[in-house]
Amino acid sequence: MAARKAATTTPSMLERWARFTHRRRGTILGLWVVAVAVLMFGMRQYGGEFTGDFSLPGSESQRALDLLEGRFPARAGAEADLLFKDARGMNAPEAKAVADQVISELAANELIAEVESPYENPAFISRDGTIARAVLRFNGRQDDIDSAAAKEIMNIVDAYNGKDGVQVEVGGDAIMFNEQPEFGSEMLGMLAAVVILMIAFGSVVAMGLPIASALFGLFSGFASIALLANFLGFPEFSGQFAAMIGIGVGIDYSLLVVTRFREGLHAGRPVEDSVVMAVTTAGKSVIFAGVVVAIAFLGLFVMGLPFIAMLGTSGAIVVLLAVVVALTITPALLSLVGHRIDSWKVPFLHQTEGVDPSSLWYRLSRRIQRHPLPFALAAAGTLLVMASPLLVMDLGFTDAGNGSTELHSRRAYDLLAEGFGPGFNGPIVAVVDLGEDAKESVQEALAVIAKDPGVAAVSPPFFNEGGDTAVFSIFPTTKPQSDHTTDLVNRLRSDVLPGLETGGADYYLSGSTGFNIDAANQIQERMPLLFLGVIGMSFILLTAVFRSVVIAIKAAIMNLLSIGAAYGVLVAIFQWGWGGNLIGVDKGPVEVFLPMMMFAILFGLSMDYEVFLISRIREEYLNGADTPTAVANGLTATARVITAAAAIMVTVFLAFVLGPDRVIKEFGIGLATAILVDATIVRLFLVPSTMELLRDANWWMPKWLDRLLPDINVDGPHDAPVASGAGAGGK
Repeated sequence: MAARKAATTTPSMLERWARFTHRRRGTILGLWVVAVAVLMFGMRQYGGEFTGDFSLPGSESQRALDLLEGRFPARAGAEADLLFKDARGMNAPEAKAVADQVISELAANELIAEVESPYENPAFISRDGTIARAVLRFNGRQDDIDSAAAKEIMNIVDAYNGKDGVQVEVGGDAIMFNEQPEFGSEMLGMLAAVVILMIAFGSVVAMGLPIASALFGLFSGFASIALLANFLGFPEFSGQFAAMIGIGVGIDYSLLVVTRFREGLHAGRPVEDSVVMAVTTAGKSVIFAGVVVAIAFLGLFVMGLPFIAMLGTSGAIVVLLAVVVALTITPALLSLVGHRIDSWKVPFLHQTEGVDPSSLWYRLSRRIQRHPLPFALAAAGTLLVMASPLLVMDLGFTDAGNGSTELHSRRAYDLLAEGFGPGFNGPIVAVVDLGEDAKESVQEALAVIAKDPGVAAVSPPFFNEGGDTAVFSIFPTTKPQSDHTTDLVNRLRSDVLPGLETGGADYYLSGSTGFNIDAANQIQERMPLLFLGVIGMSFILLTAVFRSVVIAIKAAIMNLLSIGAAYGVLVAIFQWGWGGNLIGVDKGPVEVFLPMMMFAILFGLSMDYEVFLISRIREEYLNGADTPTAVANGLTATARVITAAAAIMVTVFLAFVLGPDRVIKEFGIGLATAILVDATIVRLFLVPSTMELLRDANWWMPKWLDRLLPDINVDGPHDAPVASGAGAGGK
């Protein structure tokens, strides 16, 4: 067992900072107001553009796209499918007149480079003649088509839809990625946070401080990301992602500091000393937790996907800003309000902080400690049962077929599948780098590819002016998300195309289907690197902070259990369809990048509660309590604030489930589930039961490792007294 270290007599840097914020609170708040105003002005005047470019460096699909852009730019632009349906047949005069009008108007639009008409290509009319397909080719790439451009195309289609009985729809990636309606999840999350904080604190003033701090962090985070977008390629949904993370951690971090400040006041400390105690205890926990979250986010760089790396960067920015806000604005506001923090009390809701042996939390902890093994087994078993569906998790990419039927892209998807087959919604684009005498071999290649049982059709090839590049489409017999489609791409790449690469011809498979398969393969290959890197770094930091190998190992295992439970719930809802109709989603694969993103987010966020709880337990332990009493006191002092923090985070995440986007719903359900089980099953049951079983072994630390690692403590200030509570003498 590691020796209990004596408290230092020299004020720490963090303590000196806390006293500085108390004495210069007006200056700090004023500087922050100016800084946020400057950032917001800069965002409005000089904010960069977000991108929809999902590049995949080093992949076959990316090489194909680069080849097209360099040699065949007319075929490298974004595309959309234009669908017509008429029961009389698309060759009926009325139907043909409507189709020609729509095609003519779209072809005249400056956004469109060309329109391939069904009346120029008989293969673009279904066998029964009732459905016709045209292909719109845009002047720009996918990331050049913004929501305004897509809306312009949809407005033209809407103007003709239903005219003379002809159904007209437009779909494809260029439309799907730009037609999701805006949804104000952020405001719903904030309103929920207000209610939860009011219940937790029972005071309007105490409730308002974390909200105010979170808003400072959120506005500065949005502005910083927008300005950095001039230099970095942030994905278009970075704002939603940053809001989801920023609201949760921004409120949580300030909530921890406010709670510890109130505890100091209620214990009779002066305002300045209460600020010092809050910053040097909860503040240290916030720093450590924020660093772990940021490391987890930045760990996404190892995946080799630029858009994922930039999404992680946006998360790291808002988290680090939330830490800075919690250590500057929050203590300055606390110093400003002082004893007035309990003003404007809400009847029946006023709460106090600290260790109360008569509280529900203390009694619960003692009950668990009397029978630790059954509670540990029940908690771990529950988490394992929840996690079990992940064993059959099917990873893929959401496409228009998973969207709402209220969307153009979904209706166009259904019409295309009805008229031509499911594979037409995900054509495999073949790009051929031709040698001098290889042009004639392309026709031979088309004939060989068409014989594959997984191929429904192959389009005629198109050659660039130089004659050194060809492009054609391969239409699978199965839908884009099918494992059979993936098998087809892999079979063509490994078995079929190598035998066709004669005379210097090189074949590359791309398109959205090829790109998605390449991205999925790369993510699955590199996922272990992310897991090992984040877990390893967190283990080192936790060991250094708590001077215990056991605590670090236990934290990693419990975090993995929470994340596994969230994965299992995702499979049950989104893949199996359990309750999917309640949130407006159909069955489909779990988004291939979701487990990776959720791991980075949740492993870091789970550390918030782990650090806050264990640091308080260790503080009690270092102040003289034995392990069982330290656990009971630590749980009692932190359970309510952890519960409130988790409730806020869960509500914020669940608010995003109300939006229309399936991927955002997946994020919301997954993150909310993990935080909920982490703050309840893990922190309230698994932690106290396992720590009771391990007793003094919790604090085991090899002497050689103790000497090797830096001493990063998250304990109280140098003059912190022994915490009040249930004594130090066992259960």
